[in-house]
Formats: sequence, C-alpha cells, structure tokens
Amino acid sequence: MRDLGGKVAFVTGGASGIGFALGHAFANAGAKVMLADIEEAALRDAVAKLEAAGADVRGVVCDVADPISVDHAADETIAAFGRVHILCNNAGVGAASNIDNIPLDSWRWVLDVNLMGVVHGIRSFLPRIRAHDEGGHIVNTASMAGMLAAGRGIEPYSATKFAVVAISEGLAAELNPLGIGVTVLCPGWVRTRIIESRRNRQQRYGPSPAPATRYSELPAGAAEPHLIAERTLAAVRRNELYAFTHPEFRDALEKRFQTILAAFDGLTGANADA
Repeated sequence: MRDLGGKVAFVTGGASGIGFALGHAFANAGAKVMLADIEEAALRDAVAKLEAAGADVRGVVCDVADPISVDHAADETIAAFGRVHILCNNAGVGAASNIDNIPLDSWRWVLDVNLMGVVHGIRSFLPRIRAHDEGGHIVNTASMAGMLAAGRGIEPYSATKFAVVAISEGLAAELNPLGIGVTVLCPGWVRTRIIESRRNRQQRYGPSPAPATRYSELPAGAAEPHLIAERTLAAVRRNELYAFTHPEFRDALEKRFQTILAAFDGLTGANADA
C-alpha cells in the first residue's frame, strides 16, 4: 500500500508512545486517522495535537481486552470515515515480577490486552477491510521479546509477543493473495510509558503489583517513537512482513536460529543411534 492518501488508519494505544507516533506518521502521509485508547483524557490531548497539525483525525475510547469495546470502535470508525484500510493493533502492557511469583491476574491482564487485543482487532476490522475490496494493511505490534525470550519475570509479555508474531505470519500467508498486507513490528526498547502500564490496569484484574526494580526505568538508549513509526510506515509501503528497528539484536537472534538448526542437524545422528 504505497499511496496512503485518503486511506483510513485505525490505531490502538493511540494516545501516546508508538501509537501516537503511528497516527502522526499516517496523517503526515495523507491518511485519515482514528486514534483509540483506554485513557480518555490523554486521547483528547492526542487528537487535539494532531488536529493542530492539520490532520483529519478522530478519537474513540477503547478497551482492546473487551471485544464489545473494539466492535464499538470499529463502528465509530466507519461512521466517521466510511471505511477503514489500515489496522494497527498497537496497544500493549507489561507486568514484571519474579518468575516464581507472577500473579495469575497479571497473566490474564497481559494476555487479554497484548494477545486478545490483537485477536479482537482482527475479528472486528478484517471483515470491514475485505468488504470494500480496496486492499489494506494490518500492523501488529509485537516486540523483540517476541523473537528472543526475555525471561527474568516478564514471561507473560514475551509469551504474548511470540503469539503475535505467529498470528502475523499466518495472516500474511492468507491475506497477501487478497491484496491485504501484514506487518509485525518488533522493536527493542522505545521511549514510551510501557513500564507505567499498571496505570491502565482494569479493576477486573485486581490490584497491580509494583514493577520489579530492574524494570523501573527505561534504558538510556531507548529509541524515540517517531523513528519506530517511520520504519513501520516504510514497511507498510513495501509490504514487509517483519519490521525490525534495533539492529543490535541481530547477533542474538542469529544465535537462537543457529541453536534451533543445530537441533535439527542432530536428528541425523539421533536417528542413526535409534
């Protein structure tokens, strides 16, 4: 989808961080934008900022963990713009604990937002994208934690991001023949409020534990969101399945793949011994 002029983009987690940067980038490329977020006040501010920059933008409060809320957001997008071409399943949260004491409610929260939020977005928006037969694109925000298991108490986060990568790979195979592209965004650390995720933890998931000390601050080299959005926009235009943003992870990823391939290579000897 090289020409984004006049297209409609829907972005979850759109009030801040990568989501806001994606909305800004799509608007600059000529798209109409619906920002969705669970934080109503922050969403109003984000919409106002893009409007001031000349964007054709709306906002809708949306809890991606609730399929009814996502359906409502899809209806509001169609009511505002008539159709939708680009879906950005970007909203995400993190909960860091000790591995032997991750509360079950934290697992459910992270799974519902990071994984089921993507499922709900696809369920609500894909039929609408297919219906107008003008093509489209789905961007699913995963993480390098979806390529390299991070461990150290953030297994719920990593598990959801691995799942988002798998969903995206499967979708791409099915949707590309239909003129709908798929990109899975896998950034490293980005200067967002991800470590403050518990500010938006819904009451149904119980009280939010304090984050582990090692995750209380972003690394000094965290990337700026607008750089991640620019890379994503380029991936959409070129219909790239994987959008990586932090080249310093290449060596670790290559080592993982080599370990997997070595395990397959070992099958020859194992079969001979059997």
